[in-house]
Amino acid sequence: MLTIEMICRLFEQGGGRIYAGEQVTQLEHALQTATLAQKAGADIELVCAALLHDLGHLVNDKGDTPTARGIDDLHQYCMLPLMRHLFGPAVLEPIKLHVEAKRYLCAVDFEYLLHLSPDSRRSLHLQGGVFNPTEVSEFLRKPYAQDALKLRAWDDRAKVPGMKTPTLAEFVPLMGACAARKQSSELAHS
Repeated sequence: MLTIEMICRLFEQGGGRIYAGEQVTQLEHALQTATLAQKAGADIELVCAALLHDLGHLVNDKGDTPTARGIDDLHQYCMLPLMRHLFGPAVLEPIKLHVEAKRYLCAVDFEYLLHLSPDSRRSLHLQGGVFNPTEVSEFLRKPYAQDALKLRAWDDRAKVPGMKTPTLAEFVPLMGACAARKQSSELAHS
């Protein structure tokens, strides 16, 4: 199980790695995604989800650009069990669904598909490809699907070399507030 301190350590240890096929690091991508969420007025859980959405790449480290070797690291799933004690569904579900959001967007917006980076196209194929009409409908009925679509939009834009963002340390209180909300919710339901 991860703590906030351990999450920060993961970013410190692996966050300097280049984000597959892009010109930013894993940490820069995370900070940019969270910053875009904040600027859009997202609630703290969705900002936290934006910050942590790709943490699975660091937890399930398959080396540089695993998609080029035909590997799907399942990053959207692998770290969820490690954070369920810390964060609630408003943080974890958009993370879990952000890959499905890409598959959905490719199904409903051909322009979106055309503008995917080469690595995103490779991962799309490995992640199951473009949704069919039934999958599109099923995705839209899932709780947090709309949050996952917002997260996906920020994720896609968070690849700007040199973009100014708050530091990881500046997001620690936000992660702490999300963890406190989960604990408070659990106490209220016990």
